Amino acid sequence: MKAGLIVNPIAGMGGRVALKGTDGVVEEAIRRGAEPIAIEFTKLFLKELSHYDVSIKFFTGPDGLGEDALKEFEFPYHVIKHRKIGEKEILGVKIPNTNKEDTKTLTKFMSKDVDIIVFAGGDGTARDIYEAIDEKKPILGIPTGVKMFSGVFATSPEDAARLLVEFTKGNAKLIEKEILDLDENAYRHDEVKAQLYGKCLVPYVETLVQSAKEATPLDEEEELEAIANTLVEELEDGIYFLGAGSTIKKIKDRLGINGTLLGVDIVEIKDGKAKLVVKDAQEKDLLKYIDKAPKIIVTIVGGLNFLFGRGNQQFSPKILSQIPKENIIVVASPAKVRRPIRVYTGEREVDEKLRGYIKVRISPWAERMVKVI
Repeated sequence: MKAGLIVNPIAGMGGRVALKGTDGVVEEAIRRGAEPIAIEFTKLFLKELSHYDVSIKFFTGPDGLGEDALKEFEFPYHVIKHRKIGEKEILGVKIPNTNKEDTKTLTKFMSKDVDIIVFAGGDGTARDIYEAIDEKKPILGIPTGVKMFSGVFATSPEDAARLLVEFTKGNAKLIEKEILDLDENAYRHDEVKAQLYGKCLVPYVETLVQSAKEATPLDEEEELEAIANTLVEELEDGIYFLGAGSTIKKIKDRLGINGTLLGVDIVEIKDGKAKLVVKDAQEKDLLKYIDKAPKIIVTIVGGLNFLFGRGNQQFSPKILSQIPKENIIVVASPAKVRRPIRVYTGEREVDEKLRGYIKVRISPWAERMVKVI
């Protein structure tokens, strides 16, 4: 089996620092304290793959575009040196001097020689590959970005490895999955402008590939309003970390605060009255209140069925490791809990802590125990 491997070295840097993406704002992400994570997630993929008896030769890009991850493992690989990749230093942080044209160029070169292209990135990287690839060549995304709403991603780096193994054995059928991307500038201003760019072939095993992002059906809106109204009446005094999404925005509105639609807000309730403490909080903001026994209120991302790990990376492993599971309040429509929900933080111990079963508020008067995987 011959597989391409392309890493977007800046993918995901904007997540924990509340930038909701990294395209065009790398310097701001670094200024806020962000560090590159894509190469480490790629190594998780390769480490899992190394446990299987499979014969795979990789074609990859130079340095941070893939070579830096592969050289730590024993897989045979060939580096496509399409150009010299240097480093650039931003505020003392060194990152590979790459751009989306590198992704597109490598995709075009690899398409001639490989059976599948595996990439580490988010929706923007998926879109770049889609624009350059032969439509008959399958792709597979290692989820590394902030907003991974497309259907071409495995549910985790480890699942990407398992899926590639199944593909090499002929056990994964190829199906078409959506390439979606959001306008990041609009997204940062609480506007969701998603566009379908097309479809790509993806190896498919149901438990290993995520679905594409779905909007909340209009007929569920009234029910969610009722849940928000009832839940707000029940909240005790204390500090709350309120997550992203339209469901949680209803709770923010009911509390009377000017919270974000797509970010995490820190709210204090005292004597039954809510005060917005930090709007659009970063990981470092949440850490300042971690010793005040905060509670998290979140929902499930429609279609993707993720609780943590998609679009709310401010809830990092460092945060989630210090908050008891019983202090996590989950609100969702009944349609979102018909199957297990997922978490992926990149830290196995934290993920294991969250797995099992969790209570989900599905109506003003009812909760359901839902399996977390």
